[in-house]
Amino acid sequence: MRLSTSTLYVTATTAGLALVLTACGGGSGAKSTSAGTWDKNATVNVGSLYEPQNLDNTAGGGQGVTEALNGNVYEGLFRLTDDGKVDKLLAQDYQASADGLTYTFTLRSGVKFHSGKELTSADVKYSLEKVLADDSQSARKSNLEVVKDIATPDAHTVKVTLSQKSISFVYNLSYVWIINSEAKELKTSEDGTGPYTLAKWTRGSALSLNRFAGYWGDAAANKQVVFHYYKDATALNNALLTNAVDVVTSEQSPDALAQFKSNQSYKVNDGNSTTKLLLAFNDKAKPFTDVKVRQAVSAAIDDQKLLESVWGGYGKLIGSMVPPTDPWYEDLTKVNAYDVTKAKKLLAEAGYAKGFSFTLDTPNYDPHPTAATFIKSQLAKVGITVKINTITPDEWYTKVYKNHDFTATLQEHVNDRDLVWYGNPDFYWGYDNKQVTQWVAQAEEATTTAQQTELLKKVNRQTAEDAASDWLYLYPQIVVANSKLSGYPLNGLNSQFYAYDIKKQG
Repeated sequence: MRLSTSTLYVTATTAGLALVLTACGGGSGAKSTSAGTWDKNATVNVGSLYEPQNLDNTAGGGQGVTEALNGNVYEGLFRLTDDGKVDKLLAQDYQASADGLTYTFTLRSGVKFHSGKELTSADVKYSLEKVLADDSQSARKSNLEVVKDIATPDAHTVKVTLSQKSISFVYNLSYVWIINSEAKELKTSEDGTGPYTLAKWTRGSALSLNRFAGYWGDAAANKQVVFHYYKDATALNNALLTNAVDVVTSEQSPDALAQFKSNQSYKVNDGNSTTKLLLAFNDKAKPFTDVKVRQAVSAAIDDQKLLESVWGGYGKLIGSMVPPTDPWYEDLTKVNAYDVTKAKKLLAEAGYAKGFSFTLDTPNYDPHPTAATFIKSQLAKVGITVKINTITPDEWYTKVYKNHDFTATLQEHVNDRDLVWYGNPDFYWGYDNKQVTQWVAQAEEATTTAQQTELLKKVNRQTAEDAASDWLYLYPQIVVANSKLSGYPLNGLNSQFYAYDIKKQG
């Protein structure tokens, strides 16, 4: 269950053992590169812990639907690259008015959906309205509520008028999939413009994508991609060792890495992650309404020890919601750093010298149970009793995210640039600092990125000083692949996993 701005939650479901195995052959299907011969008709088998809930990213599809379909099956007007840049994709070009309130987009010509229908401005309008609909579960919805009007002067032009300036508007559009406005049953089927079509989805087992012959851009480097889903990291690693899969999108078992590092048949890649593990307080529920209590809890937990116990030598502490890849990053690890004496002093000042008890709602998959047990033992040392309530992803979504019925919870937040959620007092953690809300609003209406960065640095420091949450650590992004594979993404920003450049040697 990782919370992202394109999807709300995810379940790591039990995977079946049915595997699609394809031999990598040469012949007429082989091409030569400097790295050797690769098979343009190969099947690339991808191992993952994150199966989609459904195939609609505005209906709680989860991290898995982003990983498998974003950029592969569906495309946006813009694309977020693996190094965090925003490139034009279905938008051939665009212009912004001098006041920053009107954006005019010109669509690429000759783009067709997998059904054969030509892409038009009506589809872009429909896709934006789908994100903004009342029943939309896309967390990106709040960022696009500045959209005041969407006009379609002709089939290849979209004119969007905003209610106020939004320096992040184009960036936010990289999260919006352009969908055929006439498509139906999008929870179980698709109609995108990407380099692959959906071939088959066997729940609990695998999801396969086939190269789309009518793709408007460069053809995918492989013929088929199959995402295989596993219930735990051990099963996933075994699949890689037995060649049942060629690549693991995100390694979750650092203890298992030695067997791959010592084997020339595999390559271990340590990329940059944007995924933060949070101990999220309900800042509107006692005792976490008191900033001193939040600071005390943060100071009582040895984040470095937790990180080492879960990830060994991988990952890092950041002390805030902002990873080093965000423009407004600042090392705030010394704010509310581990200090048991300070924690006890703060508790006493808050009126809890003898401690208190609370329930920690904990997702039922790794590393949450491990982290919850660690937190319980750490807080016991300062007199705080933790009751661990283990829940499923579906229960978490309803209880925590939707109903805000919790005192504290554990959750992963995967996106870059998601500090701004602390400017929304209605978000699930209930943090409400009017100065922060104002800074976030001013940052979004900034004229330059330098102005935006300076304001969000203030937000970063203030939320850290307020201990709005306890940011336990930043995940590493470890992609392990067969050495015959190349062209796979290393960073996986926001859970996306572009598969179209992956080449498999023959």
